[in-house]
Amino acid sequence: MSSPHATSHRQVLRDLLARIVDGEFAAGTALPSESRLAERYGVARGTVRNALAGLADRGMVAPVQGAGWIVQSTLHTQSFAELRSFAQWARSKGMTPGGLVHASDAGAATALEARKLRIAPRENVLRVTRTRSLDGRIVMLERTAYPEWMIESIASIPPDESSVVEFMHRRFGITTAHADHAIDAVPASSADAALLGVRRSSPLLRVRRTSFTSGGRPIEYGEDRYLPDTVTFRVQASNVGNTLTRSEYSAG
Repeated sequence: MSSPHATSHRQVLRDLLARIVDGEFAAGTALPSESRLAERYGVARGTVRNALAGLADRGMVAPVQGAGWIVQSTLHTQSFAELRSFAQWARSKGMTPGGLVHASDAGAATALEARKLRIAPRENVLRVTRTRSLDGRIVMLERTAYPEWMIESIASIPPDESSVVEFMHRRFGITTAHADHAIDAVPASSADAALLGVRRSSPLLRVRRTSFTSGGRPIEYGEDRYLPDTVTFRVQASNVGNTLTRSEYSAG
């Protein structure tokens, strides 16, 4: 389906990405030429070239001499029924996960944190702010509150550890058995914007999560704020159940 109003390179990028994800252009096949795309979208070739460069940055396409732009990747998904961590999911898709702690502070739990972590009001918690990356690109801001019984363990994790979940399991035998998720959209705060490199009030996809041990003891309560063009969550529903999945970004 054409996009007659797609006049910016970002709009062209989003439409092309949706067409790739929807299967119109399969992995290993060539996209139409830059001139044909420019004609289709009613834009200059330079605009198309910028859109294609953006897709290349996301690992979706690559320029091949004599063949034009070749589709490298299509949609990848991961079911939350598998409960893979961000890092485990990334590695399963051939991407390199990264993480970096920007702040770590102890303090009294808020009413929300106390309720989610099932602790007494104003009991001590550790709040950690981390950015997460895929193949070197920052895609998510993670703010997590840990109950007092977790503080010493969390404080021992290196600030650039790519997977807190794997570290906790490997070092302390603490395993996340299940988790609750709530998903919505929020505008970026000034702090979000500074860490994610976007403008204040830019839309972000927010995933609020509470993780538990097999015995039902809360391990963490956190908010993950994703850049809008990086990761998509999908729900597959039927009359017998539903599955929530995480995937690479889809503009569709």
